[in-house]
Amino acid sequence: MEQRRLGHAPFTVSAVGLGCNNFGRSGTASESQDGTNAVIHAAIDAGVTFFDTADLYGGQWGLSETLMGNAFAGRRDEVILATKFGFTEVETPLDELGAKGSPAYLRAACEASLERLQTDRVDLFQQHQPDPSVPIEDTLGALAELVEEGKIRAYGVSQFTAEQLRAADAAAGARSLPALASSQDELSLVAREVERDGRLSEADRIGAGFLPFFPLANGLFTGKFTRTDRPADSRIARQRPHIADNADWDAMEAYQALCDDWGVTMLEATLGWFLSRPVVASVIAGATRPEQVRQNAASALWRPTREQVTEIEALFPG
Repeated sequence: MEQRRLGHAPFTVSAVGLGCNNFGRSGTASESQDGTNAVIHAAIDAGVTFFDTADLYGGQWGLSETLMGNAFAGRRDEVILATKFGFTEVETPLDELGAKGSPAYLRAACEASLERLQTDRVDLFQQHQPDPSVPIEDTLGALAELVEEGKIRAYGVSQFTAEQLRAADAAAGARSLPALASSQDELSLVAREVERDGRLSEADRIGAGFLPFFPLANGLFTGKFTRTDRPADSRIARQRPHIADNADWDAMEAYQALCDDWGVTMLEATLGWFLSRPVVASVIAGATRPEQVRQNAASALWRPTREQVTEIEALFPG
C-alpha cells in the first residue's frame, strides 16, 4: 500500500483509508463488536493504516470510537487514527461546555475520544464543521496546546469553505501555530463542488492534505450497480435509493466501457482518478465487511494517464 503525505502532519497515511461511520450502525454487518473487529483487522492486514471516525458516528454517541478502541487492542501502533469533534448540527453530551469550537468544548471532546479509543493520543484531530461563533484563532490555539501536550499529533478541519480555510491558515501563521494538516470534504465523480468553489485548490495552496468523504458515492462507483441491478445489502438500496435513481446511467455505462477497454475495474479506475492528484492524501472509503475493505485496498495500485483522466472527467464534468 502506498503511503502518502498528509499535509503538514508528521506522519504519512495509506492511499486508501477506512471511513468508520458504519461501525455500530444499525442493520450493518459491522454493527457488532465482532463485525467491527473483522473489518478493522482485515484492513490492517491489507495494508490500510489510516482510520477516520468521529465522536458522533455509530448510531449513538461515541459508539464507533468505543468499538474501534476495543478492536485496536494490541494493534494501536500499526495505525494512524483520526477522529472529529464539533459537529454543530446535533446536540451532544458536552453542550453545557459552550460552543463546539471553544477551547473548553474541544478539550473535553478530545479527552472523551481518547478514553473511548483506549489510546494516549489521537493522530489527527479534526473540527467536524466550522463554528462561526468562536474565533478560529481560539480554536486553533487550543488545538495547538493539545499538540504540545502530546494528546494529538496534528489537526485538521472538515467542511470549511475556501474563505474559512484561508482564514484558518492565516491565523495559524500569524500566531506561529502548527498549520492545518488536512481538509476533509465530499468529493466524488458525481459530487465535484469542491473543485468549482475553490475548496480543493485552497487546501492545495495552504499545503493541507485533502481527505474526500463519500468518494465512491455510497458505493455507486464500486462497479456493483447497473441501471437495473442494486445489491440488496448495499447502503444505496437500504437507505439512499435516490443515488441510483438519479444517476446518469448513460455516463455510468460509458464509464464501465472505458474501464473494460483499459482492463481495470470501475473501482480501480475511480480510486486511480483520486490518487492521480497529489493533494489527495487518502481515499477514505467505508466498508461493513472484510471482503469490501480487502477489495478497496487491492484496487489502489492503478494510476490513469493524463489522457485517461480527461476521458473520465468528460463523462462526469465538474
